[in-house]
Amino acid sequence: MSDVRTIDGARGWVRVTAALLAGVLTVPPAGAQSAAENTHGSSSSTSQTTKKHPATASTHKRALRKKHPPSARTRRIRQAFVASAELQPMAQQLATMRTPEAYAGVAAYARRHTGESAAAAYLALGHAYLLDKRDADAAANLEKARAAGDLLADYADFLGAEAQHGAGDDRAAEVLLKGFAARYPDSIFVAQAPETEAEVLLAMQKAEEAGRVLDAAASGSAAGRPGFQLAKAEVAEALGQNPQAIGFYKALLVAHPLADEAEKARARLTALGAEGTLTVSELRSLADAYYRAHRYNLASEQYRALVRKAELPQGTRDGFEIAAAACDLKLKRLTVAEAEALPDSQDENGARRMYLLMELARDRDDLDQQQSIVATMETRFGASDWLAEALFSSGNMYMLRRDYPKAVGYYGYLAEHFQGSKNAAAAHWRAGWLSYRQGLYQDAARLFDEQIARYPSANETVAALYWRGRLYETQEHNPAHAVANYRAIVRAYPHYFYAQMARKRLEGMDRVTPAADPGLERFKAVNVPTLEDSFPDDNEHLAKAKLLGNAGLNEYIPREIAADPESASWSALAEAQIYASYGEDFRAMRALKRAMPYAASAQIAAVPLAYWRILFPEPYWETIRAESAKNHLDPYLVASLIRQESEFNPSVVSYANAWGLMQLLPPVGRQLARQEGMTRFATYQLLNPETNIRLGTRYLRQMLDRFDGVTEYALAAYNAGDNRVTDWQAAGPYSGMDEFVESIPFTQTREYVEAILRNIEMYKEIDAAGAVKPKATGGS
Repeated sequence: MSDVRTIDGARGWVRVTAALLAGVLTVPPAGAQSAAENTHGSSSSTSQTTKKHPATASTHKRALRKKHPPSARTRRIRQAFVASAELQPMAQQLATMRTPEAYAGVAAYARRHTGESAAAAYLALGHAYLLDKRDADAAANLEKARAAGDLLADYADFLGAEAQHGAGDDRAAEVLLKGFAARYPDSIFVAQAPETEAEVLLAMQKAEEAGRVLDAAASGSAAGRPGFQLAKAEVAEALGQNPQAIGFYKALLVAHPLADEAEKARARLTALGAEGTLTVSELRSLADAYYRAHRYNLASEQYRALVRKAELPQGTRDGFEIAAAACDLKLKRLTVAEAEALPDSQDENGARRMYLLMELARDRDDLDQQQSIVATMETRFGASDWLAEALFSSGNMYMLRRDYPKAVGYYGYLAEHFQGSKNAAAAHWRAGWLSYRQGLYQDAARLFDEQIARYPSANETVAALYWRGRLYETQEHNPAHAVANYRAIVRAYPHYFYAQMARKRLEGMDRVTPAADPGLERFKAVNVPTLEDSFPDDNEHLAKAKLLGNAGLNEYIPREIAADPESASWSALAEAQIYASYGEDFRAMRALKRAMPYAASAQIAAVPLAYWRILFPEPYWETIRAESAKNHLDPYLVASLIRQESEFNPSVVSYANAWGLMQLLPPVGRQLARQEGMTRFATYQLLNPETNIRLGTRYLRQMLDRFDGVTEYALAAYNAGDNRVTDWQAAGPYSGMDEFVESIPFTQTREYVEAILRNIEMYKEIDAAGAVKPKATGGS
């Protein structure tokens, strides 16, 4: 990549600074995407543009906020942000790739500039060197950052202290950390500084002074941090207070078993010969935490350590042995012989042993053995949660085998006998759905009604509402109740797949008065919290977060924004817009997804448009539109598929080795490239957005042609393969496409199809909302 291309990409950022400083930026500028492509190694010289949207005033009611003029410091930060705009794409590239060329580009920028622009560049270099564990280089550049400017001085000092400590110059690190909270009382590092200073002082053989630093911070927020607790234990150990140190290490390990500090605590306990002092309760707590976190090797070690405790009752040790075997099952290394050799008993341990044997029988497709084990469990362990697990797993197995009567039997037994279990709602729904598929409509109606009454908040209940409406409409000839169900779905789940289906059913029923059904009143529109799409002009933390984006310190952006105690109503959008400003639409989208899990249930008008533009972005729009037109595709379909496949991350490579925006496998990419007449194609070109969209739209067109233009079939094939879709079609007949989609046996594929159909509708609604000319409002 040439410096010219990097600088050209940077120039595009100058055009966005005014919008960012004004408060709201809903889309990246034209040049921004080019910079993002350069970051990911695109060979294209054509800059991608985000779809342009007409400027519209928000119709969302904003909370009143008292206006304050920005402080002199905030004004300086904002001026530094503008002045360092051309640094942003280079610093982002450095943070992402850290190649020699990226380092050289930012270093050249730093040498050419002075003041806060140079400080931001040196901070970017120091941060990157820290990531590469080149501590001496990091320290040198962070020292230059501190000398060049003071607006990000707390970052330069704190990160500089970490670098100096890593480089072995603890005296210099202590100079930077001493009095840190007094110098920077509003810094995000105030809670972290005491533990870091204590580590430095320990390295300087000043354990007593380290203890005083920790004692001074013990009543604040710092004390709850795992790093603080580790430092406290290390200080006690350095002072020769081993019993106290062991207690601190154990407390840290048990309270924060998944933290990095816990591994250090475990190592110190071993070194002190104290690992054996962990109580049975503490070891079990650790093992269970590892198991829940899917760290099955670690969990197995802890369970086996418990098995070796001879002082424990045999039954307790047997339980730990079976728990260790459960870890082996998850790791696919448990054999039938090992499972059969496990101790049998008439308690939960015995129930779990039989559950493991049942799973092994299922894995080897031994239906007789699977059925025999479940029948025995029903007799011996009729109230055990492990029986519930075995029933659910057995139901799933027979559903996939299309043996619906057996599947319904297992699901139904679970639903009736374990109504409070974790899989009860899913099992109940599946029993009802598979009864419907068999034409057992009375059974299905009863089960759907029970589902709606028992599990109103379960994910599956929206489907039960819809299919109960279908039964009212088609089997019971009761349109009034059908309309009531359909309207409940549209009201409570406006963007779900079943809301689309319900609206279609309602098109011919506009004259039907819905039945009064008190049970449906609980399905109401989601309550959307107050969301603001404008930000306080005087907010120093927000201004600082934007400047951090110019320096490539992305991981600190959300913490910096959240440091403002009044940011709750706008922090997610502010964070997302910073990411979007330098082309990372996927990171912006994830920030809002985390903050707005209710988005699919919210009306478009209930949320400011700026949020929707981030959640449903339209980068690469000109390429999407051109390639869609060439392949006779709806561009909204292509954008919706990209959103689901990659969240518009052009550099993503999945665990299945699918590449880029439209997640193409390399062999498929090569085949499509030949069809497009592309010579010398290489897999890395799939990370070029233009190339990926060009080939991906061709592939999508082929899937549509393969299935006679039916979008649902094509999407299922895109996700799971065309042979599977052909097999699923053969499992029909289906009364409509809604029945086919619900019958897709792979949950991931079914939800994928439903999500893309939802995305298409939402994209169109958002664009329509943005195209509406706002009414004139009073005021100046």
